[in-house]
Amino acid sequence: MLRFAPSPTGDMHIENLRVAIFNYMIAKQRDVNFIVRIEDADKERNIEGKDTEILQILEKFALPHNSVSHQSENLHIHQTLAIRLLEEKKAFVCTCTPKELELDKEESKKNRVAYRYSGRCSSMGAKEFSKLKQDNVPFVIRIKKPDVTIANHDLIKGDITATPNEVDSFVILRADSTPTYNFACACDDMLSDVSLVIRGEEHLSNTPKQIHIKQLLGYEQETLYAHLPIILNSDGKKMSNTDDAISLKWLFEQGFIPDTIANYLILLGNKTPTEIFTMPEALEWFSLDNISKSPAKFDIDKLRFINCKHLGLMDDKRLSSIFGFADANIGKLAKIYLEEASTISELESKIKPIFSPKNFEGEHGEQMRIMEKIIADAPMIDTFDEFISYIMKESGLKDENLFKPLRLLLTGAHHGPELSDIYPLIKSYLLEVAS
Repeated sequence: MLRFAPSPTGDMHIENLRVAIFNYMIAKQRDVNFIVRIEDADKERNIEGKDTEILQILEKFALPHNSVSHQSENLHIHQTLAIRLLEEKKAFVCTCTPKELELDKEESKKNRVAYRYSGRCSSMGAKEFSKLKQDNVPFVIRIKKPDVTIANHDLIKGDITATPNEVDSFVILRADSTPTYNFACACDDMLSDVSLVIRGEEHLSNTPKQIHIKQLLGYEQETLYAHLPIILNSDGKKMSNTDDAISLKWLFEQGFIPDTIANYLILLGNKTPTEIFTMPEALEWFSLDNISKSPAKFDIDKLRFINCKHLGLMDDKRLSSIFGFADANIGKLAKIYLEEASTISELESKIKPIFSPKNFEGEHGEQMRIMEKIIADAPMIDTFDEFISYIMKESGLKDENLFKPLRLLLTGAHHGPELSDIYPLIKSYLLEVAS
């Protein structure tokens, strides 16, 4: 079982998507279930509708899943398991005030040591729990820190160890009785029998804590972990929400298609047999063993190159549908412009003027009007050579007085591909085009 566990707290970004793609692909290769768990336990940060948006994006990238759940559905189970740890003396009640904890942090800073919980409440157990509840005294539940170092072999990062003090006695149940991220995550992975967790390396410090939770709960099935290196921006820094390219929404607005984005994210920091591929093709050879341990740098120019290649491979009729047509010729027309465009937005800026009303007020407006009338009265002409001969004969125009205004009339642009390449693809629309 593999899972993708996003939080509905903001727009989905490329690092989230990379995690989803890798989990889906490994699940597909192993012929096991791929589930989606919306981690909505942090109610204050949840944004309404983001869970639906996440599922829509997975659908857009053709990442089918076996089930969808919300972490909040397991709230009662989380609470029950926390109390069980308390009763088994594997956790304790903590009534430390924010002020006391802050003083502990200041003391650690003063002594130049990493902060860890002081342990002042570590003797408070189930008996104190009942009394505190009865007296309405605020408290949290903390897990007891491990006695030994927790070791784990990460499939990408290698051997990882965490000392008892690094794991510490962290909170598993907040004062409002909701679980913390690590506790809810570990419990849910355990309940679903998730056998491999693939996620970003920002979770590296969470892994020993989650292993510790599972061990204390008596979970014996081995869980493997693989932490993907971060993606750096063009300046070589960790991507943040201020980087446009991190947002899938921005990439879609710019005209990058799902096949391209998936191709690029699989390629990034990976050894692949080819540069351009689809996800079904990548399933044949994809392996976590080939993922680099080092951060990968996001390259928008590379993404544009890959996008251009995928647009060129797209079925002509399907490509035309992006521009509101169901005509393979319009798809072929768009591909002619891939010499100078590499995104849907850029292609649209080339295709739209062809089918938009033309401007007859410019330098060549008079010649354009003459040709507009000739085309309106002309029979269907099959080839461009026959078409240009007909226009020359009927108008008496030639050279610059013919070709410049004709290009403006047919394409709405001063420059572009050869008209002899464009004409066969738009001849069925001439009355609409030349007006």
